[in-house]
Amino acid sequence: MGSHHKGSKHEVQALDAYIKLMRAANSVTHEISKALTEYSLTTSQFGVLETLYHLGDLQQHTLGEKLLKSGGNITTVVDNLEKRKLIVRERCKDDRRCIWVRLTTPGRELIVEVYPKIAAKITADLHVLPAAELSSFGEMCKRIGVHSRNGSDESSSPSK
Repeated sequence: MGSHHKGSKHEVQALDAYIKLMRAANSVTHEISKALTEYSLTTSQFGVLETLYHLGDLQQHTLGEKLLKSGGNITTVVDNLEKRKLIVRERCKDDRRCIWVRLTTPGRELIVEVYPKIAAKITADLHVLPAAELSSFGEMCKRIGVHSRNGSDESSSPSK
């Protein structure tokens, strides 16, 4: 389904590409969410466990920034993981505003089990793209994300 917007050609192309990007992302995310239900994990909880597994202990606000989650949202996700004893939080002794988050042994065991299955699912879902296209697609998505986070500027639009 494309855009039914009646704006300029560039607007219609941008909206059409956005619709396709979001439908693809939602399709893959839906399949990942279904796979995670077996472990009683949400995609956000998986994201926290995966990030801590690959990057090590992080401050809670840094974890939220890496996962593009608001302070309130990351707190809720971390609260729920802590209730399941998959992570622990520790306040810094010299700065009580600083909270470190780390995996527990059960949390590490769970992500070691779950991560390869989810990585294989993502790989299978994106297998429709040959390696060169997948690499280009990744770079395009990165450019869009960086541009969006830095604030879009109408004057930098490629075709005005």
